Amino acid sequence: MRFLIVRTDIRAVADGDIAAAWADGHRLRDETTTPEPRRQIVHAEDRDAALLLARALATVGAVRAGKQRVKVLPLVESRPAFRHRPGRTGT
Repeated sequence: MRFLIVRTDIRAVADGDIAAAWADGHRLRDETTTPEPRRQIVHAEDRDAALLLARALATVGAVRAGKQRVKVLPLVESRPAFRHRPGRTGT
């Protein structure tokens, strides 16, 4: 399985927004609608390599200071589209 290692900026959030999200029970951040700005993207072929790269990216000063974060995301292999086989008809 392939992995994507991403270093992103952490968005600042106002204290009032945190309190409102907590009180209303909704998410403060939703990566599916508004992802954090990406700083660096690296691909890895297996989990061990992905974790090794993530550890290396975690040594960056901005990550250590809490201004950026490192994420390891598995990439799901998509199924190949239907391919026409020679000698066969579509019926």
